[in-house]
Amino acid sequence: MDKKLKWGILGTAHIATEYVIPAMLNCLLGDVHAIASRNLDKAKDISERFKIPNFYGSYEELLTDKEVEAVYIPLPNHLHVAWAIKALEANKHVLVEKPVGLSSKEAEKLLKASQTYPHLKVMEAFMYRHHPQWIKSKELVDQKVIGELKTIQSSFSFFEDDPNSIVNSKEFGGGSLMDIGCYPISLSRFLFNSEPKSISAVIDYHPDFKVDILASGILEFETGTSVFFSSTQLADNQQAQIFGTKGNIKFELPFNPPTDRPAKIWVTIDDECRTIEFDICNQYTIQADLFAQAIKNNTPVPTPLEDAVKNMVVIEKLKESNLKKERINL
Repeated sequence: MDKKLKWGILGTAHIATEYVIPAMLNCLLGDVHAIASRNLDKAKDISERFKIPNFYGSYEELLTDKEVEAVYIPLPNHLHVAWAIKALEANKHVLVEKPVGLSSKEAEKLLKASQTYPHLKVMEAFMYRHHPQWIKSKELVDQKVIGELKTIQSSFSFFEDDPNSIVNSKEFGGGSLMDIGCYPISLSRFLFNSEPKSISAVIDYHPDFKVDILASGILEFETGTSVFFSSTQLADNQQAQIFGTKGNIKFELPFNPPTDRPAKIWVTIDDECRTIEFDICNQYTIQADLFAQAIKNNTPVPTPLEDAVKNMVVIEKLKESNLKKERINL
């Protein structure tokens, strides 16, 4: 791949038009070549807005574009796996939004399909992991700068009570755990570099939407714990703090760090706090370029698809714990 990777975008979801596409326009290794929507006028509008050369009125049509080398899938959760597999069948690399599917079984289906196409790359789009603030924090934890990692506290919430919102649709894979709770789960597994050995949860469901609107969880690992909550009916909030035997790391904005000023973390050791600032960057741009780099060099993607399957398992076990009103051992 001497030239820039040519991307096709399957869908015009808010995350695509407001975050990912603008970020991809600044990629060093990729260009947005095409956009597709089930509404041709919408595809045309987005194509004109971002000066995308090609637009299509169906996802199938975009997949027949031989110049498209990789697709980004920002569709609702229930469509992720089906369209990822169709993209693979069309000989396209796939970057699919998190969570990878509706269940671990669905995620395993995509993993199995991806193994049929070893020349193609597939990755779940957990963009936060590629931001320098998380790379640095992982390094500090692994080097035991804050001592032994013992517990993590994190939360992610926003307020959305529109019955027409995808996040409030059970059929589409809505709910707080699937939308934003997957972040605290992911970061916990990322930092402990292992899977939890037991899981406990208390979950509140909306009486009409039947999706979880507040989920509180405890993940117990071999050497520590992670405590978190996610909600789609609380005020906007995102927090993360990592606690070790010698110190702790706190994030200003863990999941959506600013793109117009330096991101910050605070590292406190023996009551002495120092601020670490990071160069202004966009984690979505970094993610797309890392994915393109893996394609160009034929190297593993930064986050293997197996990780996506394991994250889905934890989400399912949290729901099982709440249903059974007991701690679930893995």
